[in-house]
Amino acid sequence: MLREQRYMKTADYLIFELKQSADEGKDVSGYKEEVERIIALDRQNPERELLACKLFKEIINIPAKVDYPYVEPSDLEGIRAQRSEGYRKKELTLSRDEIYNKVYGAWLGRCVGCLLGQPIEGWMRDRIYGLLKDTDNYPINRYLSSEIPEEIIKKYDIQPNGSKFHDGIVKHWINNTKNMPEDDDTNYTVIGLKILERYGENFTPDDVAETWLMNLPVLHLATAERVAYRNFVACIFPPESAITDNIFREWIGAQIRADFFGYINMANPERAAEMAWRDASISHIKNGIYGEMFVAAMLAHAAISDDIEEIIKIGLSEIPKNCRLEKAIKEVVEWYESGVTWQQAIDKIHVIYDETNKYDWCHTISNAMIVCIGLLYGGHDFEKTVAIAVMGALDTDCNGATVGSIVGMILGAKALPEKWIDPLNDKIKSGVDGFGLVNISELAKRTAVFIK
Repeated sequence: MLREQRYMKTADYLIFELKQSADEGKDVSGYKEEVERIIALDRQNPERELLACKLFKEIINIPAKVDYPYVEPSDLEGIRAQRSEGYRKKELTLSRDEIYNKVYGAWLGRCVGCLLGQPIEGWMRDRIYGLLKDTDNYPINRYLSSEIPEEIIKKYDIQPNGSKFHDGIVKHWINNTKNMPEDDDTNYTVIGLKILERYGENFTPDDVAETWLMNLPVLHLATAERVAYRNFVACIFPPESAITDNIFREWIGAQIRADFFGYINMANPERAAEMAWRDASISHIKNGIYGEMFVAAMLAHAAISDDIEEIIKIGLSEIPKNCRLEKAIKEVVEWYESGVTWQQAIDKIHVIYDETNKYDWCHTISNAMIVCIGLLYGGHDFEKTVAIAVMGALDTDCNGATVGSIVGMILGAKALPEKWIDPLNDKIKSGVDGFGLVNISELAKRTAVFIK
């Protein structure tokens, strides 16, 4: 990996800003030529990055067009003013044993979904489907292994001992791990626990930033999180850290950080979403924030309901009723209710979004749609739910982890299939200081302490 890629120069990703700003309702039609000119400059030319940052600031400050149809605030008060109807809190009547079973199930489910999708993260859909069909694993009914015929290994360019992805973390096949290996999708869940244990329930966005700086190395983060981290080091703090030189401000990073805040706020989606906002606002704006609030609220309700459509509705009730994410999720629900199959729904996603474009591949909205496809069509079948989410492609481990967490919360640990749980050996490795290799059951016990 090139050193320049590790530190994520703005110039290297400037082309995505045109699509990001256009999605936010800005007229960027006159900027394409200049963006391409800057990108084409020698990467060693210091003027390249200076020009890119200057142009980024100009583009990001363009106002939305007057006929832009969405209302998308980033502040908590503004978001709450735009919410649709939904209950904000109910009495939690679960016993302590039931609470632990559900939160343990959510932790396990997140690990399972992440581990299933991890080795094929970054793969295009045709490559994923080809491997699955050639190994008699379509639809997915078991973890992915590299102990397969040599001709299949060569055909799909598989590195049997695990390959490194953009963040340098090894992506594991089931045959080369004996626990849940490190992944950003689980690091953030662990760091949520770290935040609560250190700062308590009234933690602030600044506390989240400080926790990252003290406990998580920068190269364990990607996209918006790495930009925000860099901003913290430069003494640019929330909420400015979310917007300064941050082309990735609506990408999936915040959405995968939601789970812990949903776990500890069972039957209280409003508070789950508020905590998620405190976390998301250090690195994201608008739909990037909404993705984390949506998932956290769904998890809070999943603790007391097994109605998938209702869970999605409650999740949406904590974000603006007239935002791009809300519109996209309602479209998925309409597909489901109209009789579209899960395969057809995934096809529709790949018509709307170009998986070869990193912006579409890693955006909050495209992946949230796949999450909801997995939940709706998987119902209460744990295996089917995580399988559909991973077979949807795009960010496979993120989406598998999120749906696994939600269905794990609904079912509880005792109801999860042994064939998916046993390979974890109740252990998870993380990059968070103080949590090197720890029992998942211990994390669940420490999480349950905060549930009232």
